[in-house]
Amino acid sequence: MLENFWFNVEYGVNHVLDINAYDHVLFLICLTVPYVFKDWKRIVLLVSMFTLGHTVSLILAAYSIVNANAQLVEFLIPITILIVAVYNVFTAGKGAQKERIGILFFTTLFFGLIHGLGFAREFRILLGDSDNKLVLLLEFALGIELAQVIIVFMVLFLGYLGQTIFRFSKRDWVMVISAVVIGLVIPMLLNSDFLK
Repeated sequence: MLENFWFNVEYGVNHVLDINAYDHVLFLICLTVPYVFKDWKRIVLLVSMFTLGHTVSLILAAYSIVNANAQLVEFLIPITILIVAVYNVFTAGKGAQKERIGILFFTTLFFGLIHGLGFAREFRILLGDSDNKLVLLLEFALGIELAQVIIVFMVLFLGYLGQTIFRFSKRDWVMVISAVVIGLVIPMLLNSDFLK
């Protein structure tokens, strides 16, 4: 029982930290980069909204309530990353992440739903013929959340180093990191099977 629990949690962690599927990491980078350690409550809420979104998608997919076009979802995921990165570039240094918290939470939840649909096919394979779909889902979601905490901590830590040791202004840090993410996402969009 405990062995299955750890397998499912580790599967969730590995799914997020998979070097070949870095879209989840890019989204979390964009979500986190405008903040610093003292904003931890807001970050926890945002990341939890994202987790809630893709957990709801996985529940809907696991019980065959939703069956999305995989190519469309794989196209929409980089779009969500691009939207957040561009938003960061245009609002860097303006405090917009603190003012529009309702919109940020709603958008993050919605984008989580889209990212969750990207997990759906792989999650169905993990489920197999299991009768404990909900338990498996919660264990998998816990693994995803743990991986997200690792990524968020790394982004905040690198931001701290960049802004204190290397003296980047917060605005420049957000703009540079977001621009790098945009540069990584555009090829993902152009190579999408949905556009072919």
